[in-house]
Amino acid sequence: MSTMKPIEVLLVDDDEADIELTKQALLSNKIKVNLNVCLDGFEAMQYLRNEAEYQNAIKPDMILLDLNMPRKDGRQTLQEIRADENLKDLPVVILTTSEADEDVLKSYKLGCNCYVSKPVGLDEFSKMLGILKDFWFTVVKLPPKD
Repeated sequence: MSTMKPIEVLLVDDDEADIELTKQALLSNKIKVNLNVCLDGFEAMQYLRNEAEYQNAIKPDMILLDLNMPRKDGRQTLQEIRADENLKDLPVVILTTSEADEDVLKSYKLGCNCYVSKPVGLDEFSKMLGILKDFWFTVVKLPPKD
């Protein structure tokens, strides 16, 4: 992937503090990113399917998905993404506060690409996002976008 083109990331998280922390961490890493935010899985699926106010949404290069959200949680959202022929190849990173083994196991069974527990504090969060960026957009070969 060219380093000149911004990375399209969809963050699905209902916690305003975590959303702000993610924005700050991306800025501190100088990661060229177009960050789009949806507050729950229902909104995320509208975004991914270009429905409602998201008719012009750009397909993300990666989805950062929280597990515990209202209306439609991350597990339901992940299951729906993997069942959709047009979305199933999107890289989905579970980014959550949960460290429960059952959440990790279920997320992998549903098809997440990786599971990351949210670190506390801007420095640790920035370091983690830098590692994710380096791995997913430098090391890994991603499927081509439509």
